[in-house]
Amino acid sequence: MQQHNCLVNGLLIGGGAPVRLMGVINCSPESFYRGSYTPVESVHDRALAMVESGADMVDIGARSTAPGSRPITLAEEAARMDEALRELDGTGITVSVDVQQPEVLEVCLRHDIHAVNDITGLAGEQFARAVADSGLPVFVMASLRRPGDAVGLAATLQALETVVERCSRFGIEDYVLDPGIGRWVPERRSEDDWELCRNFQSFLDFGRPVLAAVSRKTFIGELLGKPPEDRLAGTLALTTMLVAAGAAVVRGHDVPETADILRVYAKMRQIG
Repeated sequence: MQQHNCLVNGLLIGGGAPVRLMGVINCSPESFYRGSYTPVESVHDRALAMVESGADMVDIGARSTAPGSRPITLAEEAARMDEALRELDGTGITVSVDVQQPEVLEVCLRHDIHAVNDITGLAGEQFARAVADSGLPVFVMASLRRPGDAVGLAATLQALETVVERCSRFGIEDYVLDPGIGRWVPERRSEDDWELCRNFQSFLDFGRPVLAAVSRKTFIGELLGKPPEDRLAGTLALTTMLVAAGAAVVRGHDVPETADILRVYAKMRQIG
């Protein structure tokens, strides 16, 4: 199958480019990993520090997607995003926005943003059309009807096939696939996530760059018996293996440490 790449604010993803690093900035105090929470007044400094430490882009979100997290209104999410993105306007930093609703995306589009991180898999037509109309590239997750509802490898491959069809239907040509590793729905078990990780290379069969997003997630914690704060080593070990399996982008909370493993991996891959 023909291998496509993706261009985000002039940054090539896939197509032989170096593995890219996306730093996570959560403006949601409800997030599962407390250490990732960034108050809006600290977003500017946090983003600059990430870029200086090796991040190619930052991913801004203001609504926790962790199961059981406190729900917030669309107005609250939009206000958080508006404040956070205002901090980055004019900085030149490449920004993706982690949003699920057209009303929130509309607010984001008033600012300097360069990609949409969509965990819904473009399942909702209104949001899918809003994303398509924005003209922005998309990081799009394997979801059928609700975020992360594909349980197991076969269902994930089916969901990714559906996502590719949706991108085609809505005229979205610039996108990166996300297999959606993580405890998104109650039906998911840790072994489901390990199965996706062991078979990560199969996601490259769609001919698109693939995102690895496993930072400090539950299945790592359950294996190690550790809370989110103590899952860095496990995260880095798994991330290295997913990069070896073909990940084109890594999304993570710990930018300096992840940047180090990517540099070491790239050095080891040099020929001659």
